[in-house]
Amino acid sequence: MPKIKETVHQNDTSEAETGAHKPKTPGKSQENKSFHLDDRSPDLIETVNKVSKLSIAHEIVVNQDFCMEENVLPPNSLEGKFFETMYNAFWNHLKEQLSSTPPDFTCALELLKEVKEILLSLLLPRQNRIRNEIEEALDMDLLKQEAEHGALDVPHLSNYVLNLMTLLCAPVRDEAVQKLESITDPVQLLRGIFYVLGLMKMDMVNYTIQSLRPYLQEHSVQYERAKFQELLDKQPDLLDFTTQWLTKAARDLTTPSPSSSPNWEANKSELPSPTMVLYQGYLNLLLWDPDDEEFPETLLMDRIRLQEMESQLQQLTILSSVMLVARSFSGNALFRSPEFVAKLKCIIKALMEECSSGPEDAMLNVSEQVSQEIHQGLRDMGLSALSCESTASLIGQLQNISKKDNCVRIIIDKRIRLFLKCCLVCGMQESLLDFPGGLIFIEGELAELGWKFVSLMHHNQQVFSPYYAEILKNIIPSA
Repeated sequence: MPKIKETVHQNDTSEAETGAHKPKTPGKSQENKSFHLDDRSPDLIETVNKVSKLSIAHEIVVNQDFCMEENVLPPNSLEGKFFETMYNAFWNHLKEQLSSTPPDFTCALELLKEVKEILLSLLLPRQNRIRNEIEEALDMDLLKQEAEHGALDVPHLSNYVLNLMTLLCAPVRDEAVQKLESITDPVQLLRGIFYVLGLMKMDMVNYTIQSLRPYLQEHSVQYERAKFQELLDKQPDLLDFTTQWLTKAARDLTTPSPSSSPNWEANKSELPSPTMVLYQGYLNLLLWDPDDEEFPETLLMDRIRLQEMESQLQQLTILSSVMLVARSFSGNALFRSPEFVAKLKCIIKALMEECSSGPEDAMLNVSEQVSQEIHQGLRDMGLSALSCESTASLIGQLQNISKKDNCVRIIIDKRIRLFLKCCLVCGMQESLLDFPGGLIFIEGELAELGWKFVSLMHHNQQVFSPYYAEILKNIIPSA
């Protein structure tokens, strides 16, 4: 599963930067920050902070792979070129200042001040001796006096910082720190120090995340519910889209078509249970139009995650459809070979991922390659090759899978969604024991998707069940 890249704020760890540590431009960053904050109301700032904290805590709990990682901008991108230009300009300016007569230590002092802040943020609470040592060695008032008298020893201070980094860095950064020891140019050394310090800050945040995860998992339901209630108190209409979402789910369970209204008064014995309505709502999230902004508020933090699951579901539908059609033409003997099945699945997945122009073009490539693999597989096993008519029919049926109204694709899609519904209702273990027919070729991938989907939805159900119960009480009249 791909890792999430975010900027996290911690009390003692400062902010974690994903990538090389960029020095602050003296004066400008504070001005910009002040400008933006002045334009915002205190209530809006408070709400943004609450949502940010809630999102980070939620991400840590539901995503076991969540961590900070270096963010490398594409070198040819506009953003990448901009940051590289600004970054190089800063270091060139520092070099000019230190090379002037007498030396100008303005930027150097700003850098040393930030280095001190980073080093202190890397310390654990019990490391008081090192904390005091850093405060003494990098006493900014004393360094400022030395700079005013032209006596600031930048190389000496850089080497002191480098020795501290050797002591504080994680083992994975040992090699990077050792490479800095061979740099003699003071500006290049400072530049390298900032880069590695950025990685060390990232390591510290990841350490903090791992330390917090057990606590957050234990208290996440109460924490997320309490934070959401604080937002709801300030914004009473925060559940409007959630109400619409559950209303549609109830309608889906009680009417054959979206246009008709549920006749609950006449069929009270057939009313769906609140739990089944909620589960239907969860399943509907995997059919959500990405352009529809009226997404349930209680699931906004998981919208991107659910979109990824929806994409995986569609890919698995096509993959399973292709495999079933291919087997129907080549016979069971070839598809009893685990090696052949694994190879064919890899080829299909690769071709689908490579093609960005659309499903039609993707299936054009898939149909041709699958046909070739089947011919080669039959030949290797000493079996009769497909006739020209069968080959043409195979390619045609595979290409038709790109259409949403393809009968094989529709059946597979329904079975996958039925499996996910069973996972919600009966649990994963029981659902895996009674795996749906026709999905055998994607059993491993579908089981993984099922675990992720069910875990996420059950967590959501635990957090927001009081709100859902209140909404459903008004949607479904009591029998």
